[in-house]
Amino acid sequence: FFLLQAESIINSRGIVEDHDEDNEVELNVFRAQWMSELKPNSGSNGGNRGLSSRAADLRRKQELAREEKARELFLKAVEEEENGAVYEAIKYYRRAMQIVPDIEFKINYSRSPDPDGGNEKDMDGEIEDLLAYFHQQLILQDNSLKICVPEVEMTQMHISALPPEVLIYIFRWVVSSDLDLRALEQLSLVCRGFYICARDPEIWRLACLRVWGRSCTKLVPFNSWREMFLERPRVRFDGVYISKTAYIRQGEESLDGFYRAWHQVEYYRYLRFFPDGQVMMLTTPEDPLVTVPRLRSRNTRVESIMCGHYRLSQDTDNQTKVFVVVSKRKEEPATPMCYRKHPAPETEHSFHVGLQLSSGGRQSFNKLNWIHHSCHINYRSTGETVVTAFDLDQMYASFFFARVKSYTAFSERPL
Repeated sequence: FFLLQAESIINSRGIVEDHDEDNEVELNVFRAQWMSELKPNSGSNGGNRGLSSRAADLRRKQELAREEKARELFLKAVEEEENGAVYEAIKYYRRAMQIVPDIEFKINYSRSPDPDGGNEKDMDGEIEDLLAYFHQQLILQDNSLKICVPEVEMTQMHISALPPEVLIYIFRWVVSSDLDLRALEQLSLVCRGFYICARDPEIWRLACLRVWGRSCTKLVPFNSWREMFLERPRVRFDGVYISKTAYIRQGEESLDGFYRAWHQVEYYRYLRFFPDGQVMMLTTPEDPLVTVPRLRSRNTRVESIMCGHYRLSQDTDNQTKVFVVVSKRKEEPATPMCYRKHPAPETEHSFHVGLQLSSGGRQSFNKLNWIHHSCHINYRSTGETVVTAFDLDQMYASFFFARVKSYTAFSERPL
């Protein structure tokens, strides 16, 4: 009688409608709760057990129905969000979480199997060897093993007609002698064939040899040349390392002795590394917006710039250090030796810098900390060398890497 009365009240209020699934779920939940409240008021034990079992089954069914409805709403919200309809997605998210608050953790995002592809791998999880998978797909797709297929019909020659060896040589031009492996990674996103060419071990092996030389003849402990290049500490070539130093200096006293000026001094140090072991170092008060474009070429005519070489050293404590030796660029004499008014200098100055390579933030190998700085003066007449070491204080701020796109915009030579 109570059940009939409750259903008549609910139907009289117009809560249950055929086209509204949410109200139907709420009605089923209400029925389950109402039957659970009737459990202690049953007359007999047998009837009580039968009613409780039916109520438990009904509750389980209603919970499954609620989860299924919430799942449909949540997946609909995900689809709307992927399509860019954020406002509609928020509404579906809200409705799903009102039904089941933790529905996000109960959803299995696995895709249904593809009815057309009998040989497709299971894409639910992450493919362990994507390179082997793409190789298999190309074999299944075309027995001619073309790297790529034109999307539309073309009257001109398509790049897919080139053999893989020629494409890999083109990719070596993309990497260039500047080791722009970032461009190679972006090129691998074009298609599966380009991905395979961009993972060619020979390209990554040549890149590792350019960076570490003979010290990288063995892959251990890395699994591939690409993994070695990405994870082994190294300096970066697609930008410049910048160190900014600022301090306050006391000025001279005024003529009347009324006040004494204070000056805030700011200057920058720049380090530009090249894959062939060359390096440029510049100390100047000019802003990076002015100085960085001038450091693109190693033949720059910036005054007071110092050039030299560097080497990487990895100690037993797994700390990678960079040792730099720079000196002022020697200018070739424009006049013969006998017509010079000023004799050639009898001393040669060179600066030795020791830096420790580290990573900070999202970027890798983007920080250089000072560990040594000294000046070596070589007297030509006697062959004597005098070394002056500088104290490393707050005036030696760390270098931080800044990527410069124009440094790798052109390719002069292949890798």
